[in-house]
Amino acid sequence: MDRRAPVFATLGCRLNTYETEAMKDLATRAGVSDAVVVNTCAVTAEAVRKARQEIRRLRRAHPTAKIVVTGCAAQTEPATFAAMPEVDLVIGNAEKMDPATWARLTPDLIGATEPVQVDDIMSVTETAGHLIDGFGTRSRAYVQVQNGCDHRCTFCIIPFGRGNSRSVPAGVVVDQITRLVDRGYHEVVLTGVDLTSWGADLPAAPRLGDLVLRILRLVPGLPRLRISSIDSIEADDALMQAIATEPRLMPHLHLSLQAGNDLILKRMKRRHLRDDAIRFCEEARRLRPDMTFGADIIAGFPTETEAMFDDSLALVADCDLTWLHVFPYSPREGTPAARMPQVGGAAIRDRAARLRAAGATQVARHLAAQVGRSHRILMEAPRMGRTEQFTEVRFAKDRPEGQIVTATITGQTETALLA
Repeated sequence: MDRRAPVFATLGCRLNTYETEAMKDLATRAGVSDAVVVNTCAVTAEAVRKARQEIRRLRRAHPTAKIVVTGCAAQTEPATFAAMPEVDLVIGNAEKMDPATWARLTPDLIGATEPVQVDDIMSVTETAGHLIDGFGTRSRAYVQVQNGCDHRCTFCIIPFGRGNSRSVPAGVVVDQITRLVDRGYHEVVLTGVDLTSWGADLPAAPRLGDLVLRILRLVPGLPRLRISSIDSIEADDALMQAIATEPRLMPHLHLSLQAGNDLILKRMKRRHLRDDAIRFCEEARRLRPDMTFGADIIAGFPTETEAMFDDSLALVADCDLTWLHVFPYSPREGTPAARMPQVGGAAIRDRAARLRAAGATQVARHLAAQVGRSHRILMEAPRMGRTEQFTEVRFAKDRPEGQIVTATITGQTETALLA
């Protein structure tokens, strides 16, 4: 009988996508076939609902395959997925990175193995970042340097899906990026669950800024280094130095801000206050005038009044944020915030819409300011690339994919620049 290659479906964050690539490699090496692997997300209750919906869809599309569910939702709610008639096996976030797990997933053994293989994620002390040399398009690669989180924000289930913070050693990261540059990548993005906690568990406790400076020093052939979402209150002096002095570090930071009201921030158990966020943005932009910011903001967190929400809305302008990720609050069972007095659904949707409208205004302002300027653009497709600030640029004629080109901006659409 012909055996078909496994099918993979990924939900959620960039780190999940990275780990799916690693699982593909592990499954191929182990000879796994006739399986569908669903890598789930648990960030919101809606994410779990979508995971269940996707599993049902995949069962209809692959009626005879074995369905394996993994990822954060599988880690935090294994019984939920094990109870689904469509699911044959549930494996945890640590198990999915273990070659031994995949060696057991042959068609003959998958039915005989324990249907739930989810151990205590808090006992995991190492990352699996050495498994693959990044992933991405022909132009941009993503490298996992950190996993897990030591913080316990009251709305967040992720530490229970990912475990405590653990770091990939700097030497391993540098070696990975060196190989990626040798393969022709022009941009590398450092990813993690709580990126600014990188290094705390390593000898001498280096900081993220130390890693950034080391990469740029030891991989001189890397044209562009980008860092993903950071906690601004944990930005160290070396990272600020890199922002100020390293043109190869891209002038775009995505900030985990979540709210703009101090009382809500305290109820979220965040580690910064409103003024801390504003001060960081002002300092980063002083050091790098072309810096742009993205940010995560939650609309309708429990106990949020209209006046408190106004503080979050005002933060968009006060920090001069450009790229907003707006999350309408939804309770996650097992988190402290789920037990707090909830905001009504209509108010949450209204506040999220107002935040998105403010974000659209900021994007339009940013785009208009680029018209007439020259930008170095990394081409992701023949007629689409991104500036150093991660702004999308569309071209009328083909350009070499994967290369960095210089072009003058001639116009804009609602969401992109024209060149």
